[in-house]
Amino acid sequence: MSGRSIAAVKTPSRGVLAGLVLVGMAPQFLPEFYVTLLNYIGLYAMVALGLVLLTGVGGLTSFGQAAFVGLGAYTTAALTATADLPGWLAWAGGSAWLALLIGLALTALVAVVLGSMTLRLSGHYLPLGTIAWGISLYFLFGTMDFLGGHTGLSGIPPIEVFGVPLDEGREIYYLIWAFLLLAMLTTRNLLDSREGRAIRALKGGMVMAESMGVDTSRSRMIIFVVAALHAAASGWLYAHMQRFVNPTPFGLSTGIEYLFMAVVGGAGSVWGALIGAGVITIMKQWLQDVLPALFGASGNFEAIVFGVMMVLILHRARDGLWALIARCLPASRATVALDPSAAPLPHRTQPSRGEVILEAREVTRRFGGLVANDRMSLQVRAGEILALIGPNGAGKSTMFNQLSGVDTPSAGDVLFRGRSIAGLAARDIARLGMSRTFQHVRLLPGMSVVENVALGAHRRGSCGVLPAAWRLDRDEEARLLAEAARQLERVGLAEQMHEEAGSLALGQQRILEIARALAADPCVLLLDEPAAGLRLLEKQALGQLLRKLRAEGMAILLVEHDMDFVMGLVDRVVVMEFGQKIAEGLPDEVQRDPAVLAAYLGDVQ
Repeated sequence: MSGRSIAAVKTPSRGVLAGLVLVGMAPQFLPEFYVTLLNYIGLYAMVALGLVLLTGVGGLTSFGQAAFVGLGAYTTAALTATADLPGWLAWAGGSAWLALLIGLALTALVAVVLGSMTLRLSGHYLPLGTIAWGISLYFLFGTMDFLGGHTGLSGIPPIEVFGVPLDEGREIYYLIWAFLLLAMLTTRNLLDSREGRAIRALKGGMVMAESMGVDTSRSRMIIFVVAALHAAASGWLYAHMQRFVNPTPFGLSTGIEYLFMAVVGGAGSVWGALIGAGVITIMKQWLQDVLPALFGASGNFEAIVFGVMMVLILHRARDGLWALIARCLPASRATVALDPSAAPLPHRTQPSRGEVILEAREVTRRFGGLVANDRMSLQVRAGEILALIGPNGAGKSTMFNQLSGVDTPSAGDVLFRGRSIAGLAARDIARLGMSRTFQHVRLLPGMSVVENVALGAHRRGSCGVLPAAWRLDRDEEARLLAEAARQLERVGLAEQMHEEAGSLALGQQRILEIARALAADPCVLLLDEPAAGLRLLEKQALGQLLRKLRAEGMAILLVEHDMDFVMGLVDRVVVMEFGQKIAEGLPDEVQRDPAVLAAYLGDVQ
C-alpha cells in the first residue's frame, strides 16, 4: 500500500449526494434478488471497512475478521432465539437492540484479550496469530451445544424499529445501509483527527511514532477493537436478516475473502471497502452462474479467478480499484482547513540559557560481547549546538538511541533536566521535552505537510477516539493544526503546507522533520545527520535554521558526518571512536587534536 492519506482525495459532494439518492431509491425499483445482493454488499463492506483501518491504514494483517462477525451473529441469536435464558440474562431476552449492545461489549472484550496476545507479534507471526484465533472461534461456534452445534440456531426474530418489524429484505435494507454509512462517516472522522494521525503513523514505523509521543500499542489496539466492532455489527444485521445462523459463514475462508475485498477495493481508502465488497460480491454471484456452464461441472471455480485477480491487482494496481476510479473523478485534492483564530497551545517553560538540559553519565551499552558505547559522558546545554562525531562504527547511533529512549543503557545513566530517563519509553521522553529527527527521513509521504507536523504535537492534545469519531474534537484539532502551521512558518515551509510530504525535495523533507519535532514544544532537539544528502544551498538553509533555533535558546545535539557543515556551525564537539569519547572541546581545538586527526578527520584543518 502507498500509505496515501484517507483525506487525500475529496469526492465531489454532488457525486456523494447522487450515490445516496441511488442507494435510497434502489429497493423501490430493483427486483428482490438485487436488493438481497445489495444487502450482502452492505454487510460485507462493514467488515472490509474495519480491515481498511486495520490493514490499509495501520499495516496489521488479519485473517480472522469473520470470527468477529460470527461473535456478533451468535450473541444476538442466543439472546433473541433462546427461550430459557439464565436468570442473569433474562432481562436481555427477545430484544435485538439489547443483544446488539451486549454483542458489541462482548466483542470488544474478546478483541482486547485476543489483541493483547496477537498484537505483540510482528512480521509473519501476526497474520498467523489471527488465523489461529479465527479458526479457534469458528470451531467454538460449532461445538457449543447451546449455540446449536454445526446445525446452528433458527427462529431469530426480525429487528423492530419503532415497533415495525423489519422482516423483509427491502425493509432491513435501509437499516443495513444506514449502519454502513454511519460506520464510513465515523471512520473518516476518526482518521481526520489527532487519533487518526497516530493510527496512520503506525505505517511509518514504531520508532518514529513513539518518538512523536504516540503510544503505538494503544493505537494498534484501538484499530483492532474498532475493526472487530464493525464486524460484530455486520454479524448482528446478518443474523436478523437471515433469521438463522450456523458456523459456515464465519470460517477462515470467509475471513480471507473479507481481506480480499479490502485489498481489491483499496485498503487505504474508506470508499475502497465499499468498492471491494461490491465488486467481489457481484463477481462471485456472476461467476457461480457462468463458470459451471462453461466447464460443464460444478465447483469453486470462482476461487481460481479471484486468485488470479488478486495477483494482477497486486502487480498492476496495488492501491486497489478505488485509486483508479479516483483518478477519473473531477475532484480537487482536499486541503486541511486551518483556523488562524484558534487559541495557541500552551508552551512549556523553557530553561535559562546555559542550563544543562541533557546529560549522559558513564553510559555503556553492550550487545553480548560487543561494547557499542563504553562509559560515554556528555552534556548538552540550553542555547548551544553540540556535535557528536566519529568514524563509521564509532557508536554514535547507539548513543543517540540511549539518549532518546529507543534503547536502554546496560550501565550508566541519562538525565534530562536532572531527572533520570534511562529505561523510559521514547513517547514518555518526548512528553518531557525531547524531540528528534532521523538519519533516514521518516515522514508519512501520503499525508500533507501540515498533517505531518501536527503529528509532532500529538502529546499536546487529549481528545480520544469517540470525540474524534463524532467530530467533538474540532476545537482541539484546530489548535493542533494552527500550531503545525506556525512551526512551518517558523522553518520557512509555509507555502508547502498543503502539499503531500512525499512530493518535497530531500532538503525540504529534512526541514519538515525539524518542524515536526518543534511542534512537540521541546527544549532539546536531537538531529541525526540532518545534512546527509543535501546540496550546498540546502545545507546553508539548514545551518541558518539551526542558528536561529540556538538564538531562541534551544539545546541541539547534532550527529553528523559533514565536517565542513559541523565545524562552521556548532559550539562544542564530542568525538567518539570504538564506542569511547576520545576528545571534547571547541571546534578549532578538536580539529587540532592528534587523536582526532588520526581517528577521523585526516588532514582537515
